[in-house]
Amino acid sequence: MNTSNRKLGIIAGGGSIPAQLVRHCQQKGQEFFVLAIEGNADKSFFTAQSDIPHQWIRIGQAGTGFKRFADEKVQDVVMIGTIRRPSFFDLVPDLRTTAFFAKIGAKSLGDDGILRALVAEIESDGMCVKGVHEVMTELLAKSGVMGKHKPDKQAIADITRAMEVATELGRLDVGQAVIVQQGLVLGVEGIEGTDELIRRCGEYRRKGNGGILLKLRKPQQDMRIDLPTIGTRTIERAYETGLRGVVVHSGNSLIVDEDKVIKLADKYGIFIMGVTPDEQFK
Repeated sequence: MNTSNRKLGIIAGGGSIPAQLVRHCQQKGQEFFVLAIEGNADKSFFTAQSDIPHQWIRIGQAGTGFKRFADEKVQDVVMIGTIRRPSFFDLVPDLRTTAFFAKIGAKSLGDDGILRALVAEIESDGMCVKGVHEVMTELLAKSGVMGKHKPDKQAIADITRAMEVATELGRLDVGQAVIVQQGLVLGVEGIEGTDELIRRCGEYRRKGNGGILLKLRKPQQDMRIDLPTIGTRTIERAYETGLRGVVVHSGNSLIVDEDKVIKLADKYGIFIMGVTPDEQFK
């Protein structure tokens, strides 16, 4: 049975959430159309399911994509998935995208500012931008410990320190993640993304108890776009580099395949926890 009479447009980057969202729409009988970002979205998924209504576009073809959404009579839009650093060819803009960057003066904006401007541009066409959590509520991280393993006193101190750093990092629109071990900040996330942050910090690991990874939503961040996200790959990377805990912003971050993530963390002896920036630990 159709649960919504509003057609959903999906702007799909990398990772598994776009595929989860497509399957969710198929199961619920909701009409949808996908703009798959070349070099990011999973080609094998769209090849294996030829019945998925979609179009491939480059990052620089946002204007072309908006027109296709209008032709498809899309009413709501979800932007989801990771975007790799684009090549020069990817960035060659169509006419509308050129006008968009000229209008916002993109060089003066951080990632958050560009995304907010993009949301405004989409909604100027009469579409409504939604967060994936508004469509799939089960993706939002819960509060508290989620698996068998719990943080000890040192880990809690590291979480507290990481929250202080991540909050300031977010205010500056730099990144969402930080790794702390035994009170020392091993690294903060920049343009490289969380996987590379974890790998890099493995080189600075100290002897003794491993560190923790914390991901927080930026204070000014729109809940509809680019929420902090973890999945099984995050846990694999954490295990490979000796981390003993992964902490996320409860109610403000996404866990992809939560059951699999928790099962893997339990296997590796890693704790997973949802927290809020103002939380006080005892």
